[in-house]
Amino acid sequence: MKALRYVLLGHPVRHSISAALMTAAFRDAGMPHTYTPIDVPKPADLARMIGEIRTGLLSGANVTLPHKRQVLDLVDEVDESARLCGAANVVAPLPDGRIKAYNTDLLALEAEIVAATTHRSRAAVLGAGGGAAAAIVACKKLGFSIVGVTTRSWGDTEATFDSESAKRVRQLGGLATPWPTENRIAPSGKFSMAMRLQWSELAEQADIVIQATSAGMMGGALGDDVAKVVPFEKMPKYAVALDLVYRPPLTPFTMKAEAAGLKAISGLGMLVRQAEAAFRIWTGIDPNPGVMRRAADVMLSSTPG
Repeated sequence: MKALRYVLLGHPVRHSISAALMTAAFRDAGMPHTYTPIDVPKPADLARMIGEIRTGLLSGANVTLPHKRQVLDLVDEVDESARLCGAANVVAPLPDGRIKAYNTDLLALEAEIVAATTHRSRAAVLGAGGGAAAAIVACKKLGFSIVGVTTRSWGDTEATFDSESAKRVRQLGGLATPWPTENRIAPSGKFSMAMRLQWSELAEQADIVIQATSAGMMGGALGDDVAKVVPFEKMPKYAVALDLVYRPPLTPFTMKAEAAGLKAISGLGMLVRQAEAAFRIWTGIDPNPGVMRRAADVMLSSTPG
């Protein structure tokens, strides 16, 4: 069997454990393939790497922050999962040489939410990037009637209404609301009555709150500012807090949720599920159950953070 080369493209990528997961799955399946994280700080670098898939130097790629949306402009075909989210995290060549983009984050998030809760009426999401887009689409597909979204750049109602990120959220079916502050923000006339709901008020009644920013991630912002805007103490005791950050396994968000008596879940389960789906796309077979999760547990237990 020819050894194929797969990569992770993003910036930064030093925190990622994806190489451990993929390498374990390749070895378990008897495949000589390799998987390498590559730091890609600039859009031009991303285009060059996608070009290497076209030439056959690379056989596929995972794409992470900040390139999940931009990569859609560099491929020939967009899977329904990526089209719905407006973002992709997996790129693979087709037999005819064209390149297709997928969003396995969406599939993974759906499975995580189904496993976490049977209460599916209201959801609250922190963030407005690719992870948040997958969270909104997953919640809407699972029947949540309201998905309230906020992000730190929406400091006032004008920004919440006019920003491109807010427009994308509304297109996906989410309710864009201003970033919570100690003082309530008076809504502008651009907002309908339905959109004047404050995010913290919505979160108090949410069945699940999803932290879809990089806050709390190893090497990034500490995450305290994000955690403190969530009214965990006022949420229903059956509510679930899901953090898409997996490293470190405990973040200010998950710790504050647990302290309030809520079920808190790290992003590790989602990471494994989306990696298993990527493996399936690239190889055409399913990885053996548990292989990637065990590799992740070993990696996280043997390294700091």
